[in-house]
Amino acid sequence: MQITFLGTSSGVPTRSRNVSSIALRLPQRAEIWLFDCGEGTQHQFLRSDLKVSQISRIFITHLHGDHIFGLTGLLASCGLAGNAKRIDIYGPSGLSEYLQACVRYSQTHFSYPVKVHTIEPGMIFEDEEYQVVCGYLKHRVTALGYRIIEKDKPGRFDIEKAQKLGIPPGPIYAQLKQGQTVTLPDGRTIRGTELCGVPQIGRKFVYCTDTVFCEGAVELAQDADVLVHEATFSHQDAEMAFQRLHSTSTMAAQVALAAGVKQLIMTHFSPRYAPGNTIILDDLLTEARAIFPNTNMAYDFLTHEIPRRS
Repeated sequence: MQITFLGTSSGVPTRSRNVSSIALRLPQRAEIWLFDCGEGTQHQFLRSDLKVSQISRIFITHLHGDHIFGLTGLLASCGLAGNAKRIDIYGPSGLSEYLQACVRYSQTHFSYPVKVHTIEPGMIFEDEEYQVVCGYLKHRVTALGYRIIEKDKPGRFDIEKAQKLGIPPGPIYAQLKQGQTVTLPDGRTIRGTELCGVPQIGRKFVYCTDTVFCEGAVELAQDADVLVHEATFSHQDAEMAFQRLHSTSTMAAQVALAAGVKQLIMTHFSPRYAPGNTIILDDLLTEARAIFPNTNMAYDFLTHEIPRRS
């Protein structure tokens, strides 16, 4: 599981930061799951080593322009490239109507299946390897945060030990690999856990933006390996954050601390904190680390490998 930040500015792009988008790369599946799609996201793909042809799912947090204005263009380009497969899009009420209007008035036709899922809090996707859960945040419009859960995997199966025990290969091996207890034809009972190494604990990635501090974010982020949380404003501009229902750096850190996450990466920074101004982004990092030391700041094209727990 590898995340690449394709846009880390709030509201409008700057010379060095595009507006919101994060790619979650799943190399073993040759898939990319995209979170938000601000204007210019497809240009950011061109400047990265990511492939738009691998996008299989897109998760939209809310319908503000800096999170969705790049969606139609990206989908259209995927079709023109001729290598797109089905893309599933998840988001709040109104997303389907927005996309339909863009397609209708621009006379755009997708050459591949596009399915929009209007979602409510709870589990919105599950397969053999992953679950995706969403929950409400607190913003000026309906906004959703996302929690991606990699399922635990059984430890390495010791084939040599199984052979020494005289266990016949075949379907029994598959059961034992899953940690099941199996009774052999000769009456012996074998516990799969005795033939498997330590299970691999699944990783948890959480994405929360846009929102002011809220319990919904804390609940969603519980015990996450990596929490990506917006930090639009400095703590010194907290009044502005409350008015606009955005987070300060300290709010992001408070969510991380309350949720017991392993690492916090802040994003979605106001352009007001440009170099040379009274408050700069380094100040936001200092504020956050005073509360939650394991905090980093995202920048465009930062790639971060989500580590496995030992």
